[in-house]
Amino acid sequence: MSSPASPQLTPRHPIFWMPTLYFAMGVPMITVSVVAAIMYKNLGLSNTDVALYTGSMYLPWVIKPLWSPLVDLFKTKKFFVVFSQIAMAAGLGCVALALPLPGFLPITLALFWVIGFLSATNDIASDGVYINAMTSAQQARYVGLQGMCWNAGRIFASGLLVSFTGYLHSAEHGLGYSWTKSWVVVMSLLAVIMLVMGVWHRFNLPAGSAAARPAGSVGFKDVASSFVDVFTSYFQKKGIVMMLAFILFYRLGEGLLDKLSPLFLLDRREAGGLGLGNMEVGYINGTFGSVSFIVGALIGGWIASRFGLKRTIVFFCLMLNVPHLTFVYLSYCLPTDVTLITTAVVIEKLGYGIGSIALMLYMMQQVAPGKYRTAHYAISTGFMAMCMMTTGMVSGALEQALGYKWFFIAIMFATIPSLLVSWLAPFHIDTSKPDAVAGEEAAR
Repeated sequence: MSSPASPQLTPRHPIFWMPTLYFAMGVPMITVSVVAAIMYKNLGLSNTDVALYTGSMYLPWVIKPLWSPLVDLFKTKKFFVVFSQIAMAAGLGCVALALPLPGFLPITLALFWVIGFLSATNDIASDGVYINAMTSAQQARYVGLQGMCWNAGRIFASGLLVSFTGYLHSAEHGLGYSWTKSWVVVMSLLAVIMLVMGVWHRFNLPAGSAAARPAGSVGFKDVASSFVDVFTSYFQKKGIVMMLAFILFYRLGEGLLDKLSPLFLLDRREAGGLGLGNMEVGYINGTFGSVSFIVGALIGGWIASRFGLKRTIVFFCLMLNVPHLTFVYLSYCLPTDVTLITTAVVIEKLGYGIGSIALMLYMMQQVAPGKYRTAHYAISTGFMAMCMMTTGMVSGALEQALGYKWFFIAIMFATIPSLLVSWLAPFHIDTSKPDAVAGEEAAR
């Protein structure tokens, strides 16, 4: 029987809601973390201020596990998705209204912080719908498309809309608007897009499971007890130590490479880099690299769906790490042929796309299942983000100490712990059997 929170009697096929769900995850996150920085730069802020103000806005996604239990304890996942998307639409509309004001800076910064926390909440609830409304087989089948749609939101926000502001501002090839007016138009467009997403999901999104709060518990003591239970039950999972080791070390090499690879492409040849310009790096990483990653994610999703994660997890780890050899080659040979450099980056991004699937599926299928699936998945992504932040922070100092050649060789040594935790990763849930829990949630 359908849940009262769900307007449809029969759940819609995932193709009707999953692509828009993850597109609507990518757009606001990139707007807050990337697009806002470009906007403030256009409006005359210094690089120091832009970095300080917008760099700190990534915090909501790092600490989102702290309030993720609330998404499991109240209402349905769908409620939080629809509420957060409509609230973000209102927030972006307020940004558009505040930009022409003399004191726009503190007002818009405060609004972006609110949008950031709403966006992180939307991420938690959206992942919860994906986990609870799909069987394990469906999760594997659509995980590649999931990543592609999130990246489509990224390309739309940081690519098309940023380019559109250039058209609006250009007096020669566009409309000659001021930067303020140009960004008012784009923020208004973003508000409309998020409103449309919220309305669409109101009528097409499955409930994604009802609240896990004990029946009849309404007091603060009951809620606090459930909140504590979320975290204690997470760390009491069978094999949690090795599960956390897998989450923390699986992308160790990729975390070190992620921050330094574009800098290597840009750095002077005298300093060991390839000496490319911003336009070339954007063309290589942004266009061919993004497409290659998306193709890799689709391939990885098919492999996981066809053969199962347990049988392929070491293969996925190799696909993630072995292509890092392309940067060892580039750092030793320092080629000048842009086509050759592009090919090397495409190979690395293709492997990254294929290999990244394993971590996402493992967190969904082995770590998250239980009473608090959504919250436990969010906690897992918090540990994943911690790994990427830590490796990113130390990668610069490591490269300065070793130089690019030995730095990329060190990344290959980082493959060893990744392979080890992949080999030892525990599989306590047999995903080859029908996922009765997810099936029941999808019918609500």
